[in-house]
Amino acid sequence: MPDRVIEIENLTKIFGRKLIAVNNVSLNVEKGAIVGFLGQNGAGKTTTIRLLLGLTRPTAGVVKIFGEKMTCNSASLRKKIGYLPTNPKFPPKMTPIEYLDFVGKLFSLTKEERTGRLSNLIRAVGLLPSASREIKGFSTGMVTRLGLAAALMNEPELLILDEPTSGLDPAGRKSTLDLISEIGKKKTIFVSSHILTDIDRICTHASVIDDGRVVFSGSIKEMKKKTQSDTLRLELDGDLDSFCDALKTVGSIVSFTRRGDLGVDLTLDSQASMLDLLKEVVNLISKYKLELISITSSSSSVEESFLEIVKADESRGFLRAV
Repeated sequence: MPDRVIEIENLTKIFGRKLIAVNNVSLNVEKGAIVGFLGQNGAGKTTTIRLLLGLTRPTAGVVKIFGEKMTCNSASLRKKIGYLPTNPKFPPKMTPIEYLDFVGKLFSLTKEERTGRLSNLIRAVGLLPSASREIKGFSTGMVTRLGLAAALMNEPELLILDEPTSGLDPAGRKSTLDLISEIGKKKTIFVSSHILTDIDRICTHASVIDDGRVVFSGSIKEMKKKTQSDTLRLELDGDLDSFCDALKTVGSIVSFTRRGDLGVDLTLDSQASMLDLLKEVVNLISKYKLELISITSSSSSVEESFLEIVKADESRGFLRAV
């Protein structure tokens, strides 16, 4: 498929005939997507990335990048990929200018190409004031930004990031996520993380890996919808008694619970139209002259969806075993 940047079929990696790190994984990444590869520590994220890069030989299965099979000998194919490992390490005595120039030489760029690209990248990642400083004095956030610049020196079509916000403080995380989001406007990005709020913020799609198996793959919207609760929480101010009496006449509401004078929780018929129900509820709020402070649907975050998906997969574990 021309628009598929990554194709993984039945990928398996077993270490020492004992540890199944990746178990029959299949997934695709379309051009232009920012895919969050979600999983707890030890779930198989980094092993999968090493297989994607051809740095580890699979026990079974196939990885294709840009339609071409990735192997340990696919050096030319790896030149089309930008890669940022977890907690990257750089020569401490080098400066960002020297290091990015060195990376450009590895990709056989001319001096003119190297100079132009490293200048633009240093400015883009916010390292211009430190461009001539030795890397050994850099903070974790500065090292991560330099790693992103290095991963972009070859102008890759695909960027693979392994836990890019690991070890960063809140300001560093925000800066890094903003940068990744900006890069994602022009590149296809595959980013692994166990920090679910990061994925929710920047990604268009997600794949969830648990115990070496991919248990969900789809858009962020599909992921949230998969586990979304049929419950609405209303925070209201006004005559709740009359409002609650009126709710009894709304057929698509299975039940409701009043929370004192704070509001009402509605349990909905899963077959009913959410849009039609909201219209009815809003009309009642207007009719009884209530002030709507907030209306929320529970279980709408990536974090909650992830936990529900993993929990459901674990509950099926026994059935797979037998």
